[in-house]
Amino acid sequence: MKNFLPSFNYTKKNKVTVNTPLAQSKIAKHLLHILFRNNMYKKDLIILCIGTDRSTGDSLGPLVGSRLMNHLSPEVGVYGSLANPVHAVNLKSKLEYVESNYYNPFIIAVDACLGKSKNVGKINIEPGPLKPGTGVNKSLPEVGNCHITGVVNVGGFMEYLVLQNTRLSTVFQLSITISKGIILAINYLKSHEYLKNKQVK
Repeated sequence: MKNFLPSFNYTKKNKVTVNTPLAQSKIAKHLLHILFRNNMYKKDLIILCIGTDRSTGDSLGPLVGSRLMNHLSPEVGVYGSLANPVHAVNLKSKLEYVESNYYNPFIIAVDACLGKSKNVGKINIEPGPLKPGTGVNKSLPEVGNCHITGVVNVGGFMEYLVLQNTRLSTVFQLSITISKGIILAINYLKSHEYLKNKQVK
């Protein structure tokens, strides 16, 4: 485990650039460190992918969720996909469902975000909750025990229009790298039997 999980400083943001070598492995390492530091093996693991298929820039979460649903087994609860997105309208009810149907759930939140031009294509893996909707001035509940965000475009002005005009290529590549990183982390947990008795309710 120590060879696979090097030491990182989790008081700062952990950024991975989408097109760098072994990007998915770096995401997995960051994520596993956070999971083990929070005793996740005592909790039900949930991945909540936030966004909508009606906006290119905001489709990162649903794209990740759809890929995860096709590659992960049922011991991990995955919510938010292209067919059934989790967004501003149903986020609160989905959180209530998770809290009611899982034992001590540990939620990994996945979402798109806007940032500086130099950070477009970067992936952030951080402990603590995500604050969805802040980039477009929406007041939504905080989500997650940790979160993964992908910077899809430049923020700061007319965010709705920016998200609508974001390149699908950027979002798609981010979704592939993030989902591969999560799958790698989950497979590591399965191989070491940390998810042995976990089941979707």
